[in-house]
Amino acid sequence: MENILIVDDNPDIRQQLKWGLGEEYEILLAGDASQGLAAFKKHQPNVVILDLGLPPHEDSSVEGFRCLAEMLDHNPNAKIIMLTGNSERENALQAIQMGAYDFYPKPPVLSELKVIIGRALHLSNIEEQNRALQRSLEQKTTVAGGIIGQCAEMQMVYATIRKVASSDVPVLITGGSGTGKELVARAIQEASLRKNGPFIPINCGAIPENLLESEFFGHEKGAFTGAHATVQGKLQYAHKGTLFLDEIGELPVNLQVKLLRFLQEGTIQRVGGREDIRVDTRTICATNVDIAKAINEGKFREDLYYRIGVITIALPPLRERGDDILLLAHYYLRLFNDEHKKRVRRFGAAAINFLKSYEWPGNVRELRNRIQRAVIMSDFTSIEPADLGCSSHLPVQPEEPRDVMSLRDARDKAEREVISAAIERQQGNIMKAAEELEISRPTLYDLLKKHNFFDGSRKGDVGLSE
Repeated sequence: MENILIVDDNPDIRQQLKWGLGEEYEILLAGDASQGLAAFKKHQPNVVILDLGLPPHEDSSVEGFRCLAEMLDHNPNAKIIMLTGNSERENALQAIQMGAYDFYPKPPVLSELKVIIGRALHLSNIEEQNRALQRSLEQKTTVAGGIIGQCAEMQMVYATIRKVASSDVPVLITGGSGTGKELVARAIQEASLRKNGPFIPINCGAIPENLLESEFFGHEKGAFTGAHATVQGKLQYAHKGTLFLDEIGELPVNLQVKLLRFLQEGTIQRVGGREDIRVDTRTICATNVDIAKAINEGKFREDLYYRIGVITIALPPLRERGDDILLLAHYYLRLFNDEHKKRVRRFGAAAINFLKSYEWPGNVRELRNRIQRAVIMSDFTSIEPADLGCSSHLPVQPEEPRDVMSLRDARDKAEREVISAAIERQQGNIMKAAEELEISRPTLYDLLKKHNFFDGSRKGDVGLSE
């Protein structure tokens, strides 16, 4: 049985709600914020009904807001319904902004409150199922290195990683900037026999050309002005491990020759040195340029391409990965919530439309950065397009129409059902039905008129009588 925590300093309201809800739910009661927080942390209730005015500040919302904040800090997914007085509407709206599920005015009407509770529980169950599904998908679609994805293209990437990891065959990873080329290289390393060896990355496009040779091969003392000591190169640091050459397409042609010699013979010479030094390393390269075009233009050696590209892994752009976009978005949402101690729980419908329709020129790296910024900057529990940096010129698909029921319609429906059931149990006797519903006969008459019980169809259905 699902449990509900009621936190209210009015004992009459607590008992009324316990009596009205006790048959369907396990009811927990608390008369102040301290008792409420203790019960909340101990029993983890599915729904909380929380009064804004709690002792010792019954005439203000101080304790109610404090209790709400601490509950959401402990469990950001809790569904908390605020009970408010008629003059507290502004405070109630502030509570919604803080993360409360809904608010309801005092005194509570049981039938209406039941509808709100039912919707809160339904949403809570759906969200928990969604979180469980997301965790399951991430476990099934995550390989070493932290790569996440379930689309067909990423499944092919995973399969290739598993096949090439056990050998030392050179691998060339292609894909746009931000698609995760280094993650794939690290995944191959972590799944290989060299997993305990070093992983040495070199960005060939980020190092000045006059320093690249020394960076790759090292140099001897006195090899050039400023070479005050013998320095080991990155290739030698990668001994017994993996050398990752990122942006290999940016490597100057003169160094391409020396790299090819190393790949063929497995030895290097430091700048200014004569000794051949044997290096046992696996080479993985990556590029975001069109290598075939670079070869035709004379910017990349064809023989080097055949040496580094024995196996090629092509990473798809994020915009072509379908539902992976939302899978990654929810993963990063949870990651940065934990990292920055925030309570941003979901993406709004418009934000989801933006995530699905945006072209993502920066690929996964851009998605990650936008969500991190949104989590840090958001003051609410839901991320909207503006939080993601969506401006008016960016394409956002119109939200699809949904078959949903408004809260007012749901309350009316519940009210009709409760009245109809009471009249049927009392065999159409209005006086007895009013007594059962604990309302006056004139009030019941007004409700019957409101819900059209006196038209021909309804009157015949329920057989109304005095």
